[in-house]
Amino acid sequence: MNKSILWRAACLLLATTPMLSQAQDQPSVSAAMPTAKLFSGPSDYKTWSIGINGGALAPVAATGGSNDFTKWKGSFGYGAYVKYQILHFLALRADYVGGKLQADNSKELGNGSLPNRPYKSYETKLNWSGTLNAVFNITTINWLSRENFVQLYASVGGGLAGYKPTVTRNDNTSFAYKADDKAIKELIIPVGAGLKFRLSEFVNLDLGYTMYYTDADNLDGYNYGPNKDKYSYGYAGLEFALGKKGKKQLQWSNPAKVMYDELEAQKASLAASLDAANQNNARLTADVDKLTKDADGDGVSDFFDKCPGTPANTKVDGSGCPLPVPEPPKVEEKVVITEEDNRIVREAIQNLEFDFAKASIKPSSYAALDRVAELLKRKNLNLKLAGHTDNVGSKTRNLALSRERAESVKAYLVGKGVNASKIEAVGYGMTQPIASNKTAAGRQKNRRVEFTIF
Repeated sequence: MNKSILWRAACLLLATTPMLSQAQDQPSVSAAMPTAKLFSGPSDYKTWSIGINGGALAPVAATGGSNDFTKWKGSFGYGAYVKYQILHFLALRADYVGGKLQADNSKELGNGSLPNRPYKSYETKLNWSGTLNAVFNITTINWLSRENFVQLYASVGGGLAGYKPTVTRNDNTSFAYKADDKAIKELIIPVGAGLKFRLSEFVNLDLGYTMYYTDADNLDGYNYGPNKDKYSYGYAGLEFALGKKGKKQLQWSNPAKVMYDELEAQKASLAASLDAANQNNARLTADVDKLTKDADGDGVSDFFDKCPGTPANTKVDGSGCPLPVPEPPKVEEKVVITEEDNRIVREAIQNLEFDFAKASIKPSSYAALDRVAELLKRKNLNLKLAGHTDNVGSKTRNLALSRERAESVKAYLVGKGVNASKIEAVGYGMTQPIASNKTAAGRQKNRRVEFTIF
């Protein structure tokens, strides 16, 4: 195996990609839309996957340059990886690669002579290499389908490699590069590219090529030139997507087509909503016309008018019926209280007598009270009755007695036909004397009911 064979294989693979893509059945636009949405996040997709692969390891890189031996040889290599798809176009991939690397000095130099070097060949056992890579899907977007079938990707990362070189001298004797037989651990920088084909919901075919640049010149056990050692791994393998059945792989999702389909669906939904709104507006217009039509012009629509045909300029209520015409307010005549009226009241006060310590009116007072009742009814007067006592007895009893006597006078007048609402009866007890309570004459004056007309 040599460099030209790898390049021819890569060119053949690129040439067959369009035919493979055309052979894949593409879903029609009318096919059922996947449940995953463009902006709903990676939870609706399969994002985790594992891969296994095998291929050729060689101490050479496609970018040129050479290691310390003139002729490289291809050897079997193997690898595996775990990958997490962050976005449609970006993933993180942890890779493991193992195998062996071989080369010798059997290739002639440009002048036709063999190289004059102390070593004949070497073989390096690549015990392991572990790298963390960022993987970029380059052909994610197209406008044909919601899922791609073929994608081109590139990767770059960093990691460590552990290996043991064994060098053979020109006399065919071999020795370990490290006498203690311990594996050398060095920083490596992987840069790669590949093609991937979607075989099913769960399985992808992965074809790739990765170049590993070491951070030293120990890979072949011989330091001949200024360039650091390098090696490459061309492989074919299978990738298995992890996740629930029915979920699509995020790496195959085509965001441009998904967005286009989503916008088309929104457009159709908006058109349907607009049509429904127009229909609702038409119905609303008809309902508004029905509610606002007012044939008799009274300000109440025909829908609510219980008295249609109301004459113009007629004031109506909320149901469209004429309002009752209010009667003109009555003008109350001014009451004039004459001296004769006051005389009648004074006479009633003077003649008003009660039984001792009681609220019962003596019959001798009836005639004067009758004249007061007639006056009140005739002139529609108001009367205030204020009951008073002397200071004989308790305050509580005197207050109650004064109120009872005023109420007794009111009851008598109401009994004579006076409107009860025109009479106010209150009792003040001993609180408002008009004479001294130290004499019998003074106490007599204080035991009274005052009449006030207005």
